[in-house]
Amino acid sequence: MANDLEATVAATSNSSLRHVLVVGGTLHDWAVLDEAAWRDRVEGLGALCSRIGVPWLTLRAYEEGDGAGESPREEAALAAWHHTTGCCNVIVDPCGDGRRRFADAMARLDPDDEVNEATVAAALYEPADSEPDLVVVLGPPTQLPPSLVWELAYAELVFLPVGWGELSPHDLSDAINDFSNRRRRFGGLDE
Repeated sequence: MANDLEATVAATSNSSLRHVLVVGGTLHDWAVLDEAAWRDRVEGLGALCSRIGVPWLTLRAYEEGDGAGESPREEAALAAWHHTTGCCNVIVDPCGDGRRRFADAMARLDPDDEVNEATVAAALYEPADSEPDLVVVLGPPTQLPPSLVWELAYAELVFLPVGWGELSPHDLSDAINDFSNRRRRFGGLDE
């Protein structure tokens, strides 16, 4: 793992990677993880991003799934929260419905402000100060998550053949290495 981490650090040293979004699992899958497992997951992924200089990491459900929020643990998994690990801010966003998330963001906009890409993005990703550069989708590349609406226009996508319960910092490191070796095709601007 140390060699993988060093390779990721080296590969991203000149990268403009500021925000990674990991999309995986249903709310039921999220509720299966106990508090210690969540803490380990957030700390491990956040520490990796901190080490390579990525200031924002968002974890989002792939989709809500059937019967979301029916148990007390699933209800707790529905609450969004924010945690800082080193210099990485980790946002846990349980919204698995991208259309609802977009509508909620639009409702939060000040009616006196101009509506443009920047104000919409700011509302969607608050408290992050940038849109995702990289979206890591857990699962097969044959279906896009319904939790992604806005992100599909600008972010690079990397699909990992792992489930939410198996996601590790090593997996995220592999996705970031993949991203750092690409010439951005789907997002970003050539400078």
